[in-house]
Amino acid sequence: MEELKVSEASLIVYIHPSKSNQVSKDVPRELSSLLFTYIDIFDGVVLAYDINSLYKCAKILPGVCPYFGVNLKVNMLLFSPKPNMLLEGKVEKITHDSIHVVVLGFSAAIIAEKDIRAEFVMKHDKGVYASKSHKRHVIKKETMIRFMVKSFDEETLQVYGSLIPDNTRSIHFVG
Repeated sequence: MEELKVSEASLIVYIHPSKSNQVSKDVPRELSSLLFTYIDIFDGVVLAYDINSLYKCAKILPGVCPYFGVNLKVNMLLFSPKPNMLLEGKVEKITHDSIHVVVLGFSAAIIAEKDIRAEFVMKHDKGVYASKSHKRHVIKKETMIRFMVKSFDEETLQVYGSLIPDNTRSIHFVG
């Protein structure tokens, strides 16, 4: 799964002085604010983290309210889809002009009708896309499909995909 990667980071987490006796609780709370957000520096969406080391000494920042910085090393699991990468997801909805997919249980993907190869035709009465060349190859709700990434919207965490390449299909179809 090349869309997932682990990145090791050295970070400084800034803690309010009133939390100085609860650093081991407050650091994970601060890191949790990064979850399911796109971080430019890591070029991906943070899905999980694991604190490797928490340094004992902290640096106090001067100012009106002197926060202190805690140095730590963290492994971060990142979701980073790139154009032309293959992803797999579960079909949640099929409309006359698109297929809606959920990737990894949190990211929405949309495949527009113009990005579905001509081999698939919409069967309006059944709400499925069926292959003209393989009678048993259908894409319907709850089907797991493999599709190609066209683009990724970092703000909404939405993937725009395509079923045009030949290596994209229902993953249960062998043909």
